[in-house]
Amino acid sequence: MRRVFTLEYWEDDGWYVGRLKEVPGVFSQGETLAELEENIQDAYKMMMECEATIELEVKPKEKEIVIEV
Repeated sequence: MRRVFTLEYWEDDGWYVGRLKEVPGVFSQGETLAELEENIQDAYKMMMECEATIELEVKPKEKEIVIEV
């Protein structure tokens, strides 16, 4: 399955640093933009594999909240 994400990236001290906008917590870096893209894909896959192995003892509840900014 293929999914499309938005890679937000910037340069910091000679490195490309980025995150997946739609997936909080998936960050990576690379010496080139191409390397950043590879690394961010690896970070996403590792996160998804880790989440798939975690079994919750209690099913979490969800609730929408409003935050004034």
